Amino acid sequence: MSPGEIRKVNVLFVCMGNICRSPTAEAVFRQQVKAAGYEKTIYIDSAGTHDYHIGAPPDERAQKAAVRRGYETHSLRARQVSEKDFYFFDYILAMDRANLAILKRECPPEHSHKLGLLMQYSDKFSQGVEEVPDPYFGGNQGFEHVLNMVEDAARGLLRQIRQQQEPVTGQRGTYR
Repeated sequence: MSPGEIRKVNVLFVCMGNICRSPTAEAVFRQQVKAAGYEKTIYIDSAGTHDYHIGAPPDERAQKAAVRRGYETHSLRARQVSEKDFYFFDYILAMDRANLAILKRECPPEHSHKLGLLMQYSDKFSQGVEEVPDPYFGGNQGFEHVLNMVEDAARGLLRQIRQQQEPVTGQRGTYR
């Protein structure tokens, strides 16, 4: 990479059906990235490990919770993780251990270092909170809880990515 060049970073959020947690994470992270001025250097997407809802918009309850906090999710559509995702994305972050296990089984060994849990970027992770719970079978409060967790972990993830892009001189534009 030449001086002044910023490395593009690709982030994929993954849950089971790609209609609750992962599109919520995509929307939250997209807004945080935009607010930080990194929307041209960080590509964000979400997917599911299962094909239950391909082409469907996020769960209506997830959309309503997101809208109340100013996040846009209505244009998102569910898709399933594909083999090419393991090659394209730099971060492939599952919402829970069950989906992480599926990703580990499908991931080519040379890309396994890209896999992780979203909550590993949260301050709550050090307190033993490793998973974003699936709100699908619960009430509206579950979707609010997911948003709280995702907002916190997304801030930590963005902090991690920004540290990797940290300018050598302290001025934007001259990078390691």
